[in-house]
Amino acid sequence: MVLRICVDNEDLAKSRFALSPLWELVHALRMLADPSHTSNEPVMGPWLTRTRARYQALARKTDIDVILALQPAGYGVDFLSPVPAGMSTTIDDLLAQVRATPANQVDREITEALRRQPHIDPRVRRVLASDQIAAYTADVLSDAWQMLLEPEWPVLRAILERDVVHRAGQLALWGWAAALAGLDSDLGWQHGRIELRRWPLDEDAALGGRGLLFVPSVFIWPKLALTLERPWPPALIYPARGVAALWQRPGPAGSVTALDRLLGRSRAAILLALEQPASTSQLAAALGQSLGSLGNHLSVMRAAGLLAKARAGRSVLYWRTQVGDALAAGAESVTSAGRAD
Repeated sequence: MVLRICVDNEDLAKSRFALSPLWELVHALRMLADPSHTSNEPVMGPWLTRTRARYQALARKTDIDVILALQPAGYGVDFLSPVPAGMSTTIDDLLAQVRATPANQVDREITEALRRQPHIDPRVRRVLASDQIAAYTADVLSDAWQMLLEPEWPVLRAILERDVVHRAGQLALWGWAAALAGLDSDLGWQHGRIELRRWPLDEDAALGGRGLLFVPSVFIWPKLALTLERPWPPALIYPARGVAALWQRPGPAGSVTALDRLLGRSRAAILLALEQPASTSQLAAALGQSLGSLGNHLSVMRAAGLLAKARAGRSVLYWRTQVGDALAAGAESVTSAGRAD
């Protein structure tokens, strides 16, 4: 079965990108609640392992069970993940939307969530019947944010923003086919339409001049989510590129690679991190280096022909030149060979 979504010229003009810290939080909670994710999701495993103790402490002090009851397998209530307005949407913006959800929408979506899991804790069922449940879940999510994701949000945001820079460039320069390429093997562009295979029904739909909201995600890995239901704008949530960078940590003390010895450890880390274009602030968040030292390193590496830069909106982006790519590729192949030995 295939979902075919008609796209017109107005849709391209109105398509945009957004970030959703609340989407990231809800799906991080889903992963942490299921211990099988640690072994079944090798990309996510390191973060899940080192965060599980914080999650268990959170579960002891807040009512996480209520949030999880609204996320049964194959379903999640929409009111916990309102569509973000744009790139600058904050967690407080989204939690305010959760609190303001109309009561009839909350009741309808909770009823559907409970229908999909009839054997639920009676205490949780009583909590979900409260007429203050939207505000209650927002308070729980606020606590979860502070304990789990707020400390890592600068790094998370840097990864998501780097993906947006790449995908927006593809959309602007080459159109829909390039923007959708690589998001998922079942998603593509055919004859002026977005096509999503393995859909439950053989179905036709249209963006209807509303455009498409692209929302990169770390914690959706490696799946897709698509919403076309009004009154929300059509939105495609997809796995961000470079997710593995979130879990990178400095190697053991004394572990120095050939690239470290050639460039110095800080510059080697910068070169490897610039597999995708990034700004100085994004690199600082991802690598834990100060803006001042990063600026000096970037200047030296540009002068050496390893990096190039250009302005993109309000940011200046850096990326590897062919020489930088060759040096990084050589270092990675040497590391892989060393591990194989």
